[in-house]
Amino acid sequence: PELINIFLAVMITDVILLDIFNTFGLPTSTTVSIVFELLGGAVAVSVLKLVSAGAELSLLTDYINTASAMVIIFGILLSIVVAFICGTVVQFLSRLLFTFDYLKRLARYGAIWGGIALASIAYFILVKGAKGASFIPLETAEWMKLNAGLMMAVIFGASALLLQILLFFRINILRPIVLIGTFALAMAFAANDLVNFIGVPMAGYHAYNAATASGSPLTASMAALADKVPTDTYLLLIAGFIMVVTLWISKKARTVTETEVKLSQQDEGQERFESSFLSRFIVRSFRSFFSGFNKIVPPALLNWAGRRLDTHSCQSKPEGDNQPSFDLLRASVNLMVASAVISYATSYKLPLSTTYVTFMVAMGSSFADQAWGRESAVYRITGVLTVIGGWFMTALMAFAISALFAVVIFYGQTYGLILLMLLVVLVIWKNHRHHKAKARSHDMDAVFNLKKVNDIPETISCTLEHLSILICEIRESLDEALEGLFEQDEHRIKFEKKKIGKIQRWADIITANIFKSMRLLQKADVGISYKYGQTIRRLQKLSDGYRDIITRSYKHVSNHHEGLHDKQVSELRQAKSLFMGIMSDVETNFNRKRVDAYDEIISKNQELKSIADRFNQAQMERIRNGESKTRLNILFYALIGNMMMLSKQNLKLLEIFEESISQAEKTLGFDLD
Repeated sequence: PELINIFLAVMITDVILLDIFNTFGLPTSTTVSIVFELLGGAVAVSVLKLVSAGAELSLLTDYINTASAMVIIFGILLSIVVAFICGTVVQFLSRLLFTFDYLKRLARYGAIWGGIALASIAYFILVKGAKGASFIPLETAEWMKLNAGLMMAVIFGASALLLQILLFFRINILRPIVLIGTFALAMAFAANDLVNFIGVPMAGYHAYNAATASGSPLTASMAALADKVPTDTYLLLIAGFIMVVTLWISKKARTVTETEVKLSQQDEGQERFESSFLSRFIVRSFRSFFSGFNKIVPPALLNWAGRRLDTHSCQSKPEGDNQPSFDLLRASVNLMVASAVISYATSYKLPLSTTYVTFMVAMGSSFADQAWGRESAVYRITGVLTVIGGWFMTALMAFAISALFAVVIFYGQTYGLILLMLLVVLVIWKNHRHHKAKARSHDMDAVFNLKKVNDIPETISCTLEHLSILICEIRESLDEALEGLFEQDEHRIKFEKKKIGKIQRWADIITANIFKSMRLLQKADVGISYKYGQTIRRLQKLSDGYRDIITRSYKHVSNHHEGLHDKQVSELRQAKSLFMGIMSDVETNFNRKRVDAYDEIISKNQELKSIADRFNQAQMERIRNGESKTRLNILFYALIGNMMMLSKQNLKLLEIFEESISQAEKTLGFDLD
């Protein structure tokens, strides 16, 4: 019963823990989670047994195999460092050999390099796949193990010859290398994760069968599990089928994959992580180190390496939406090095995590490829530190939660188990809602992406649509926040405050798109691109004014300061009504891609200025009479001032695009309608 208690606690913890990490798009290790869940559950049950028996807690070491746990922990920590260094060194040397314009140099050294890659990948497949495979006889597996060197030499020779033939027919040999490497790592992950997922429930199933067969199930010992637990092929097949279907249809799985790809992408893009003090310190330290290193290395050698590692040397780089996150050379290095490290450690029975190794190899190769440039390094390093920190959190959370669940089951019995199962359903449901909301936000970000657009009319048209969406979101959010301020509703403003990052992100994406539009327009007419570029400054002021109103409103209400007086609320509501009308009109014009009733919008803006002056005078009277306190004065003037500023930016945006559209249609001969 105590063993089943531990297994149940482990399985419930595993489901909750991995679902949480998947929801936030963070890769984690199933090996670490399962080891520390078993450790936590075992420690909790052992302590309860000792306490109930009146024994000393020092006897806990008799129950727990702490030596094995420590070996696993240190082995995994070491694998992180080794994988990163190996990925960095091999990618650096490979890039020096082939450069970024690698297709030209594959014909010279590609066959030998590819032979080494395929030999390491093939050895990895044999070590990880042949070991314990039910369809490979034990004699064959043993022979393969004893003759590994001979097999690698044969595979290297055959692979190099075959790849040279493919090169003769001008076939890119990196494609089959990446395909075979992907298969190898997929096999490793499937085997590793499948064992981690199904190992505990299968052990519990065999423990149950052994206990019931003993005739005294409640007092049966663990002796039946002293040897290796037999595997039932049909259970493995069912579990494997569930894994395949889940990976195929799961949006959370794609989110985790996207995290790793974005952290290693070659070009600049929208970064998922913000900078942190530690990441800035690491970047600053590395810059200082390399500055000193460059003074030691001979200039001729630095210039030679600089030419070989020039990221702009590739002439055959795909454009637009077809551009991958990194090239085939780096992809093959990732697969080759990860396979080599995992197979080497496995052959010597060293503990490691396939997740850790693969991720850190990818990070090392991206570092060597200068993907972590000065514009992205702090964000990428923050992401890597977040993932590594997540792995440590996995261990702590797995241990603590499994121990807690074991205690609940120990005392609560069936009722405790039912309670925990209800908790699992609740957590998964909440995580599903959270991930769905994140996915919607991500899809909205994708709407603003102009990577696919290379046509000038379509570029301008898309940018106008994006501005319309941005202004609409700002207008609706400000409306809600200001009403929350008037009604002293902290939760209402807090909800809108969460959108500040999203609005800034959208403004940044539109700004990046404008740069692309400017490049396209520059080829046709300099004047147009100049007018178009002015929107960048207006967009920044738009997001700054929005953020200031939301932040001031939330700070005032959350600090429980005195609410605005009735007269102030009445005046601000009048100003807000005019301001919202102006934003709505501008939004409609952008959406229609045609400026209509411009004079009417100007008239509304003049009216807003007029009532703002009148309200400012009324506020001055309240200050003289002592009716309004300092904080309310500052807030009132800030709100009025921001409304006027935002109204002006909207009008300037409309004015710029009216001139740009008419000039573009006249000069380039197209109609946005």
